This record gives sequence, structure tokens and C-alpha cells, in this order.
Amino acid sequence: MWQHPDMITFHTLSDDHPDLAHSPMLRAALLTLQYTREHRAIGLTKTMAFKRVFVHWAVEHFDWPGRSAEEMFRYNKVINEYEFPPLELLHFLLIRLRLARHFKGEFRLTKRGADLAEAPGRLLSELVPFFVLEIDHAAYSRFEEAPFGKWDVWMNVINVEADHGTTEKALFGAFYGDGPDWDNAGWREMAAFSSCVLRPLEWAGLLVLTDDDLAGKKVDHVFKTPLWRSLLKLDTDAQLQPISVQ
Repeated sequence: MWQHPDMITFHTLSDDHPDLAHSPMLRAALLTLQYTREHRAIGLTKTMAFKRVFVHWAVEHFDWPGRSAEEMFRYNKVINEYEFPPLELLHFLLIRLRLARHFKGEFRLTKRGADLAEAPGRLLSELVPFFVLEIDHAAYSRFEEAPFGKWDVWMNVINVEADHGTTEKALFGAFYGDGPDWDNAGWREMAAFSSCVLRPLEWAGLLVLTDDDLAGKKVDHVFKTPLWRSLLKLDTDAQLQPISVQ
């Protein structure tokens, strides 16, 4: 069990826990660590980015939400690391958490990284809390603007508001009021909230975001995944209503 100073508790899950499958970040990390171990290393460019041969492999295998290989290769036959933001971020995380290192122009595993390549539950405990709570998500967002707020407030409110599903607009309104929307002057505030709060939780595997067309208007729905329920312990858990089974 891991607890953040903001009183967000992350349980440690067993390596065979079925809910681990909901995390794109964990899946990508496992694939990268296992690929590195099998090939001994991954080649780096002069700027210390992954070489294109691995970038293309990652695009094809990560199965990243909203970034299918078919879609990405439709417009670009050659893809660099910076053009696949999830990989660029994962590269940083693996180095920052000392699961890998750069050595003589190659990306290589540390002993700890090699150990965690076969321990999904422990790897998730290392990766997800740090990624969600410690990374400056505004730094890699489109406008580099961060919404006002703290993770303990965001996650405790989302825990209740999205328990049976909600919309992105309704969730934003619970924190900041109902005025801003994607089709008015408040769209930048919506974008900052989406990029710095909802997207990290989606990439971690704690939320699912869906685009739906209702009466000709695009509506973004937000749902908690089973991983949210099994991984997190939050102050607002006592306010949740049981999910009815039809």
C-alpha cells in the first residue's frame, strides 16, 4: 500500500489481478521493459530519443486509446518519438524511476527494471502514483496551462461524480461552475482540465473517456474503470452507492 501526502492511498495489487489490464501506461511499460530485455537494449538517437524502429514497434503494439497504429500511420509513414507523446512520456518515467538508464547511446534496463518487467502489480505501484500525482501534466499539454486545484480534491470528487458515469462538462462544472464549454470562450479552461486531470487518469487506466454524438452534439462521457475501484482508497468512498446489477 502506498499513500500520498494528500491522503490518497494506492493499494498494491497482485501480479495476476485482472484489473491491471485496464492501464494503458502499465501495458506500455511492460512491453517496453520486456522488449528491452529481449533485445538487450534499445538504440537512441543523438538527442537521446528512441530510434524510429522502436517507435514504430511501440505504435503498433501499445494499443493506446485514441492513437491506433492505423490512424497514426495513415498520415505519417515515419514517426519520431516526440510525435507519439505517450512513448515520450513513458521514456522519461522509466528513466526518472530508475527502471532504465542511458548508456553508450542505448536504453538499457537497471536490475530493478528487469525485476519489475515480470511483476505487473509492483510495477503499477511504482508507475501510476508517480505519473498521476508528481508529473507536471501542463508541461506536455497543448497550451501549458494548469487548472486550479489539487489531486486529493479532484480525485475525491470524481470518485463520487463519475461513479455511475458522467459527462466531461458536468464534471468540470462540479469544480469550476457551469459556464465554460468547448463551444464558448471557456474552452481553454475545459482543455486545461481535460489535459491535466482527465487525460492522466485515462492514461493511468483509472478512467475511460468516450466521445458520443447526442442529437448532433459531441458529448464526452467519463467512467471509472474497475482499476479505480480496486486500486484507490479515498475519503469519499463511504458516499458511494452500490452499483445495481440488472
